[in-house]
Amino acid sequence: MKKTSTRLADGRELIYYDLADDTVRDAVDRRPLDATVTTSEIRRDELLGDSVAIASHRQGRTYHPPADECPLCPSRDGRLSEIPDSSYDVVVFENRFPSLAGDSGRCEVVCFTSDHDASFASLGERQARLVLDAWTDRTSELSHLPSVEQVFCFENRGAEIGVTLQHPHGQIYAYPFTTPRTALMLRQVAAHKEATGGENLFDAVVERERAGERVVLEGEHWVAFVPYAAHWPYEVHLYPKRRVPDLLGLDEAARTEFPRVYLELLRRFDRIFGEDEPPTPYIAAWHQAPFGQLAEFDGVTRDDFALHLELFTIRRTSGKLKFLAGSESGMNVFINDVPPERAAERLREVASS
Repeated sequence: MKKTSTRLADGRELIYYDLADDTVRDAVDRRPLDATVTTSEIRRDELLGDSVAIASHRQGRTYHPPADECPLCPSRDGRLSEIPDSSYDVVVFENRFPSLAGDSGRCEVVCFTSDHDASFASLGERQARLVLDAWTDRTSELSHLPSVEQVFCFENRGAEIGVTLQHPHGQIYAYPFTTPRTALMLRQVAAHKEATGGENLFDAVVERERAGERVVLEGEHWVAFVPYAAHWPYEVHLYPKRRVPDLLGLDEAARTEFPRVYLELLRRFDRIFGEDEPPTPYIAAWHQAPFGQLAEFDGVTRDDFALHLELFTIRRTSGKLKFLAGSESGMNVFINDVPPERAAERLREVASS
C-alpha cells in the first residue's frame, strides 16, 4: 500500500491509498473553494448523560446529485470533484460538512473505489483489503489527535438508510468522548468480569455463539453469527477469533482472511430477499475500544474490549422496512419481528455458489 497525503483547495486533508507503490499523486484541486466554516458543538444531556452534536451547517450539504455530478467520482472531462485526480484506488478526505470538527472531533469520508456503479460487495479481495488498511491507518492517525477519544468506521448503504450520495463510500467519526453504546458494553464487561472472577464477556459470548445454531459462516480467523438478542431483522456480528481491542491489533493472518469473509457476508445480505429485489440497505459498523482512560469502568482496560463489526439491515421482509417507532425511539426497547435463529438460517441458505 502506498499512502499520499495532500490538501484540497479549502485546506481539508485528502489521502490516497494505492495498491501500486509507484503511483504518483500530484493532481491539484483547482476549484475556487472558500475555507470550510463549521458550527459543530457538543452538548451534554444532563438527564441521559449522553452527548448530542449540534451542526447546523450540515443543512446545506450535497443532496442526491445526479451521477454525472457526483462529488466522490474522480475529476474527469473538465468536471472537478472532491478528488482532484482522474482515478484512484481508495481515498479518504475530511468531510466538507462534518458533524464533528475542531475540538469536537473529526469526520472523514472513505471512498471505496472510483467506480460510481460499484458496491462494497462487488469489490475484489485486494481492493477490500486496501479499504481495511485505510481504516486501520486512519484509526491510528486519528487516535493521536488530542480531541479524539474513540474512532468509528462505518458504512451507510442505501437510500432507505438516509444515504444522500450513491457512490460506494463510508465514513469515519472521531469522537471526543466514549460513545453511549460502547459505554454500555464496557459496563457489562466490568460487571461480568467481577461476577465471574475475571472471565471476559466478549470471549464468553463468542464461545457460546460458535457452539450454537446462529453461526452464519466461520473461517480460520473470523466468525460471523446472528446474536441471541438481535435488535434488527437481519443482524450479523463479525468477530476475529483472537480478541483484539481495535483494528490495529489484527495480525496479518486475520487481515488476509477478512476480505473473503466480509465480502461473502455482504453478498449474502443482497440475496436475503431474493434475486429480483433491489440491493439490501444496511449499516456496517466497526466497534473499537476507546483510546481514552477507562477509569469509570471498574477493572476494565482497553484489552478487555473486543473489536467486532455489526452488520444489519432495516428491511424486515420484501418491500417492508423496520421503523423505529414508539417503543424503539421513545424507550430504546427494540421489537424484532424476525427470530434470530430464522435470520441465521436464511443467511446460511443464500451462501454463494
